[in-house]
Amino acid sequence: MKIAFVYDAIYPYVKGGVEKRVWELATRLNRRGHEVHLFGMKFWDGGDNFIREGVFLHGVCSVQKLYARGRRTVWQPLFFSIHLFFPLRKERFDLIDCQQFPLFSCIVSKAVSHINKIPLIITWYEVWGDYWYEYLGYKGILGKAIERYIASFNNPAIAVSRITADRFLTYFSRPVTWLIPVGIDISLIRSIHPSAEKSDIIFVGRLIKEKNVCPLMQAFHILVLKQPDLRLTIIGDGPERSAMTKLIKDLSLEGNVSIRGFMEDHNEVIARLKSSKVFVLPSTREGFGISALEALACGIPVVTVDHPANAIRDLITEKNGFLCSLSAEDLAKTISLALRHHADMRESCIVSAELYDWDRILSEIELYYQSLIVRENNPLLKQ
Repeated sequence: MKIAFVYDAIYPYVKGGVEKRVWELATRLNRRGHEVHLFGMKFWDGGDNFIREGVFLHGVCSVQKLYARGRRTVWQPLFFSIHLFFPLRKERFDLIDCQQFPLFSCIVSKAVSHINKIPLIITWYEVWGDYWYEYLGYKGILGKAIERYIASFNNPAIAVSRITADRFLTYFSRPVTWLIPVGIDISLIRSIHPSAEKSDIIFVGRLIKEKNVCPLMQAFHILVLKQPDLRLTIIGDGPERSAMTKLIKDLSLEGNVSIRGFMEDHNEVIARLKSSKVFVLPSTREGFGISALEALACGIPVVTVDHPANAIRDLITEKNGFLCSLSAEDLAKTISLALRHHADMRESCIVSAELYDWDRILSEIELYYQSLIVRENNPLLKQ
């Protein structure tokens, strides 16, 4: 198969769950003998196109700022989508897999799919619906309308979590075509040794408002008042970093909190997870939560928020983690409970993560892609 993935941000130049999933799929499909192309912004020096780990990378435009005042900019996805059409149109692919965000690229991918008469899949990580108003105010009506328009396309729609699939059905009155979760490399995670730098609590993720790192800091302050030697590691970066850093100083937590930013080597992230006791991601909007899944694979329980837009909830059982509200008091109480029981939950955490091994998930995706290509090329099956 000759496959095109479309997403504006490319791993490892930008580190996030979607970027990591697309890159894992691209490299693993390449190792299975498929020709894989990835279309995004040009994060590298030199020519617009080059091959990295067997994957053809296409930089369709210069890098534009992703965030402004803590929110995704509108200009960046428009700029990317305008420049996407001709590079994507120029080559003949068997299939295009376009990631649903940042919306406009789905419209361009749909046009190319129609012109070139090839299958298009849109992979949905989240369904925002009314959340658009909270995110953009009155301008959210445009985002909501575009999201609904893309959902109306007569193309297969893949959801990466049960919550996303359920919200898709609720908002758009039709089911997704397939639910295929994000995967992790179980064998690689097993082979990585814990870091020498230990912590009690660890957070891994982009520092954006919806991941609630500041409420986590308030909860951690409550815990430190009772246990002054507690250690918290923050791995990630983003627009909330300055507010978080100020809060750490205001609460006199400088000696207890280690801020590591995004790490170049993802194996080091796994090593830090393995040297921690509890993973906390109090997100109120999560399409899947790959870092939480990696934490489980490392044998540490997960604490997260019981919120309807938080897909991490689907991963959590009484044997591998805890759900709580976003209040600092409840978050602190739940983290304390997890710290007391983390050792007893180790094996259950690992077992729960093994269901998401990449080898199993990749085979499912590969077969699904092939079935769509066969259907597209067989007029009788298309009827």
